[in-house]
Amino acid sequence: MVQRFRYSKWDGTQKGFELDAYDVFSEMTDELLYHGDVNSALRKMLQQGFEDRNGERIQGLRDMLENLRRAREERLEQYDLGGVYDEIRDALEEVVDMERNTLQARIEQARQQAENASPDSADKRNADLAESSAMDKQFNLDTMPSDLASQVQQLGDHDFENPEARQRFEELMEQLREQLMQQYLDQMSGAVNDMSPEDMQRMKDMMAELNNMLEQREAGEEPDFDGFMDKFGDFFPENPRTLDELLEIMAQRMAAARAMLNSMTPEQRAQLQALSEQLMEDMDLAFQASQLSQNLMNAFPDMNWDQSYDFSGQDPVGMSQAQAMMQELGDIDQLENLLRGATNPGALAEADIDKARDLLGDDAANSLERLGELARMLEEAGLIENKEGKLELTPKGMRKIGQNALDELFRKLAQDKIGKHQLERTGIGVEREYSTKPYEWGDPFNLHIERTVRNAITRTGGGTPVRLEPQDFEVERTEHLTRSSTVLMLDLSLSMPMRDNFLPAKKVAMALHSLITSQFPKDFMGIVGFSEVARVLQAHELPEVSWDFVYGTNMQHAFLLSRQMLARQSGTKQIIMITDGEPTAHIDERGQPFFSYPPIQETVDATLTEVARCTREGIRINTFMLDPNSYLRSFIEKVSRMNGGRAFFTTPDNLGDYVLVDFIEQRRKLVSTPR
Repeated sequence: MVQRFRYSKWDGTQKGFELDAYDVFSEMTDELLYHGDVNSALRKMLQQGFEDRNGERIQGLRDMLENLRRAREERLEQYDLGGVYDEIRDALEEVVDMERNTLQARIEQARQQAENASPDSADKRNADLAESSAMDKQFNLDTMPSDLASQVQQLGDHDFENPEARQRFEELMEQLREQLMQQYLDQMSGAVNDMSPEDMQRMKDMMAELNNMLEQREAGEEPDFDGFMDKFGDFFPENPRTLDELLEIMAQRMAAARAMLNSMTPEQRAQLQALSEQLMEDMDLAFQASQLSQNLMNAFPDMNWDQSYDFSGQDPVGMSQAQAMMQELGDIDQLENLLRGATNPGALAEADIDKARDLLGDDAANSLERLGELARMLEEAGLIENKEGKLELTPKGMRKIGQNALDELFRKLAQDKIGKHQLERTGIGVEREYSTKPYEWGDPFNLHIERTVRNAITRTGGGTPVRLEPQDFEVERTEHLTRSSTVLMLDLSLSMPMRDNFLPAKKVAMALHSLITSQFPKDFMGIVGFSEVARVLQAHELPEVSWDFVYGTNMQHAFLLSRQMLARQSGTKQIIMITDGEPTAHIDERGQPFFSYPPIQETVDATLTEVARCTREGIRINTFMLDPNSYLRSFIEKVSRMNGGRAFFTTPDNLGDYVLVDFIEQRRKLVSTPR
């Protein structure tokens, strides 16, 4: 079938492109070059976020943590947790008022009946008894203790005159029992509502069995979790798949319930705890709940059981609302701890995206999900690999860094139309140009067989044998390349990052290496890093190279190593030196590094001696100075006069322009005439 595609005008609502591994890698390039570490670059990207190809902002962990902090503060500054106490107190006062009004009506009614009855009649005595009973009950209500637990106990023993008040009190007690049970078993309202004695016994059996499984695990035995879920799975609508998952859910909720108590004033806390003991009339159930709480605290000692929140708002909240808020604050804390501890994208896989969506919104949740995919995307693209738990660049990733650096510099040079240069001259060489020409006397006899035979067949009209004539001959053109050997001397002294020169210099090094290996594969490029001492760097080490935490700029040693490398090469030879400091170190007669600032004459003389040796061996030294002072300018000008090389006074912003322009222009001049 022929595939059909439908195109429409871009209106800004289309997504355009999905997140791409190469785009992510480009975002990481500067950080990779600066620190030379994939893990560090990914951590920074996680923290700061980035923009995708659609221009959409992928939030970083810092943004999310700030949003979580604000979400917590908004709740704490709006609500007053004393409403939990007030809600129960107000409900009890409503019941007492209803009963008191009824009792007052009974008293007035009894007094009226007594007035209308004969003094010694039975009706008079009954009326007096009714009045006395109602007044006793009223007195008990008026002298009721102030604490909730005592009020509940006294009202539980009270013989209500008002049936509606009695029903309201019983409903309130049932509601409070349910809410208190939800401190242990949240979202089990189906099992808690309207509990029959059989339901209560089944809950006790469930809690006892759960405690037994915890004790079995503590003893090194394997609990029968599947059997437990077969019997009591209806208590757990989340459908946990393992005992660990079930216990963690319960521990988090129980910690949230404890946080509510911890966040109350001492008076409020004492009131609710006493009320809880009063309502938990079934002592066996209270024992099992207490034991479960202790077992969960032992199983999850790192959970923040002492968490409390400082509410400072004015809006009172009831018990059910407070429990939901505590669960929400617990979710905020849990997500915050996860984000703070995330050192790599894989750690974000444990985040509950749905909870993040509820707490932070769709944009943050989508960002969190995409951040968690970064490492996997880069691994699947072959740019990084996991070696013993540490992410490292692959050879493909190293090449891509160099190409990214080169592309960035070439984009800056686009207005000058330098671009990727092409050779126009042809001659004998090792690179085929993949074009042909009719043979002329004096041409190298690099015969192109296919075209030669085709010319003969075209001339004769076909048939065998094919007879060749001189006019049939076509030869291959070849591109003649003059070999160039370059050593890049890269300053790794501590002054480079201190002056913000290290990243531009390393980016140029990566770009130059990428340019030479891709466009001039027959050329040689060596790399020497130098600070207090110099060392030869291999190409695969360059992405991970960082500055040295030492003082000293040992150009003498670097020139020595560069000269030794170039002695084994052919073609035109040059050294490209990138530095921001004058020579302050050299290798002394004992072979030890010597450092002095300001530079001493001995260091300067040792450095110029190596410059003279490079000059005698035909090695040109081109120097690119970053933020040069007067002493460095004077020294480099002396090097240029001795060597015949060039000196460039540059800044971090235009360093790449200078180096690439100069290299390309000089490389073009090396192309010789055809042989």
